[in-house]
Amino acid sequence: MEKRREKYYITTAIAYASGKPHIGNTYEIVLADCIARFRRMQGYDVFFQTGTDEHGQKIELKAQDAGTDPKTFVDNVAGEIKKIWDLMNTSYDKFIRTTDEDHVKQVQKIFKKMYENGDIYKGYYEGLYCTPCESFYTQSQLVDGKCPDCGREVVYTKESAYFFKMSKYAQKLIDHINSHPEFIQPVSRKNEMMNNFLLPGLQDLCVSRSTFKWGIPVDFEPGHVVYVWLDALTNYITGIGYDCDGDSTEQFKKYWPADLHLIGKDIVRFHTIYWPIFLMALGLPLPKQVFGHPWLLQGEGKMSKSKGNVLYADDLADVFGVDAVRYFVIHEMPFENDGVISWELMVERMNSDLANILGNLVNRTISMTNKYFGGVVCDKKAAEAVDDDLKAVVTGTAAKVVGKMDELRAADALTEIFNLFRRCNKYIDETMPWVLAKDESRQDRLATVLYNLTESITIGASLLEPFMPETTGKIMAQLNTSARDYEDIDKFGLYPDGNKVTDKPEILFARLDMAEVLEKAQKISEAQAAAAGASAGEQAEESGIELELKDEITFEDFEKMQFAVGEIIECEEVKKSKKLLCSKVKIGNQVKQIVSGIKQHYKPEEMVGKKVMVLVNLKPAKLAGVLSEGMLLCAEDAEGNLSLMVPEREMPSGAGIA
Repeated sequence: MEKRREKYYITTAIAYASGKPHIGNTYEIVLADCIARFRRMQGYDVFFQTGTDEHGQKIELKAQDAGTDPKTFVDNVAGEIKKIWDLMNTSYDKFIRTTDEDHVKQVQKIFKKMYENGDIYKGYYEGLYCTPCESFYTQSQLVDGKCPDCGREVVYTKESAYFFKMSKYAQKLIDHINSHPEFIQPVSRKNEMMNNFLLPGLQDLCVSRSTFKWGIPVDFEPGHVVYVWLDALTNYITGIGYDCDGDSTEQFKKYWPADLHLIGKDIVRFHTIYWPIFLMALGLPLPKQVFGHPWLLQGEGKMSKSKGNVLYADDLADVFGVDAVRYFVIHEMPFENDGVISWELMVERMNSDLANILGNLVNRTISMTNKYFGGVVCDKKAAEAVDDDLKAVVTGTAAKVVGKMDELRAADALTEIFNLFRRCNKYIDETMPWVLAKDESRQDRLATVLYNLTESITIGASLLEPFMPETTGKIMAQLNTSARDYEDIDKFGLYPDGNKVTDKPEILFARLDMAEVLEKAQKISEAQAAAAGASAGEQAEESGIELELKDEITFEDFEKMQFAVGEIIECEEVKKSKKLLCSKVKIGNQVKQIVSGIKQHYKPEEMVGKKVMVLVNLKPAKLAGVLSEGMLLCAEDAEGNLSLMVPEREMPSGAGIA
């Protein structure tokens, strides 16, 4: 296949330095690494940047809680993040920190230039602020009175601040998005940005804070620090040598604009609205593409350190190995919808895909070559019709993988490679080498079959290298060859005739016992809970939550409320809302439509059929434009996890609750 010669600049979102990244955070760096390695294999001149986002009020508060200063705190966390990235064998070219001196100086110059150009002005901010998201919202943007992104409480804030005139560039950005359909991917993210933010009209953006200190100082306004997103987003240009005074490096001139910003779906707004507008203000070209990937969710629900159910890459790698973890996080993540991870699912994939389909294939092929031909691989040209289909699948896989990777469908690309290995296993069943070995007259045919298998594995493992580099290296060492060059990756028959494979084949992936792995998982869980201040007993029986009591009511007040058992017969997501589900609830002989802020905790399909507790006579109201005629009652713990209140025993819909 023809090699590409262009540059390719890929970035991840820089990880927020508030704590150790869990496996969902780690997914992004692994995906970016697969893309970067694949582009290098294709011949691109790749520059791959990642790093840490280290400023903001949340960091300042975290450092206070830890009894240390913010810089010491982020130094420790940044080191932990880099350690995880390195553990996962990611091939980044630069790890930038927003506390790096050269970055800090450029952010100050960028802020001043925007101010001098009239894009930034001074005023007062008075509104609602979400500290975890470092974001301001209007009342109309809240969902159930809480942050529309994370669902947490917002606080009223009033402070002196600088603002960026977003509306000045809004139409230019709309035109760019409309004329560059590839700019925001997947398309659903584009539609969300256009319909929810750009088309209704952009408000000016607060770009400085004066109520905390941990940030890059606005050098011409004492007491103000640069808004964390303006600081963080500019890493994509400062990291490759951008200079606001016009003295940018050759590296910047070579690699900008970025070919791909790879980010989580929760920060698409910042990267496809704020960041492009900042670049327009600086007179710089926009990145070619922003891809908002879905989330990797823990199988048992929301991850919580106190519950001990957070999955970390280093724990998983200790049990399964680095390449197995890389395989899993890529394979299990759909292009547009959230993926799921659990210890059980990883064991299943390890045993079926890695140990059986791939590991057993390599081991059987090498073992048979040693048994029948002393390890020597020869193509005796004793072809049969069944060979043609194998060769067609093997030589056609590269084009399929390239097509999937061009669309950033890494999971689908990995599936295509394993389809090649599956076809090899089928070929063994079709040709039955053990039967051929019993017939002296079929020795040339046996040699040809084993050659075809060896060549097929070589091509498949070469395509696998960006996804599982250590595994590819082990396979090539056992086959006594090297990964196939990209230009030859769709050609069959290049494995050296007469080459000798290893006489001691290594088990690539050993099958795991589910019970043993779950026992290890339990120990890891208990250690997490203990580190978070909870004992193993507290996991089984959670300690009570301090209850903030409201004003007393009379029995007459209580009698005004009507509670009943309802059965959910339909449920769907509320469009334009990240938190709301709309349920049709059968209560006796009537059906009510009830909107609830539980989307982060329940999927529509798992709601249907549930018997729930309903406040029946709540005055109807519209939520996100949808009429709600009652309320589903839920319990909520200290971490915001919700559980619907359901009857202990089977009760008919309409049964009264008193």
